[in-house]
Amino acid sequence: MAGSVNKVILIGNLGRDPEVKSFQNGGRIANLSIATSEMWKDKATGERKERTEWHRVVVFNDNLVGVVERFLKKGSKVYIEGQMETRKYEKDGREMYTTEVVLRPYRGEITLLDGQSTRPPDGTPDDYNRADPPRERSGQAMGIDDEIPF
Repeated sequence: MAGSVNKVILIGNLGRDPEVKSFQNGGRIANLSIATSEMWKDKATGERKERTEWHRVVVFNDNLVGVVERFLKKGSKVYIEGQMETRKYEKDGREMYTTEVVLRPYRGEITLLDGQSTRPPDGTPDDYNRADPPRERSGQAMGIDDEIPF
């Protein structure tokens, strides 16, 4: 196989408020828990069924961490584009594995899908209204043009 693709697209709701962590070197990450649900009608009983899947999302792109911090909260509906990664860690002397959707610098996208999460709280200064737009693409956030000069 000459190449491969690792791309994950999720549209879902945050199950809890995002966790933003800062490192000593000034870098930051955001951890999200996103629920996606599917609904169907059982052919045998006619009953409506629903299944919810939970996804761990880790944002390493500092510009997107800023968007997460300012605009997202429990219940927010979002579009996430990233890549699947599995990492190994040790807990109580045992090797553990976790699989996450990761948004790294220059890769990944977050789009807010509900207007409520972009409204400023009452009494917020006017600077809040001039904040970055709720939709951020990592390349655009870094000032990279879409056009290639050659």
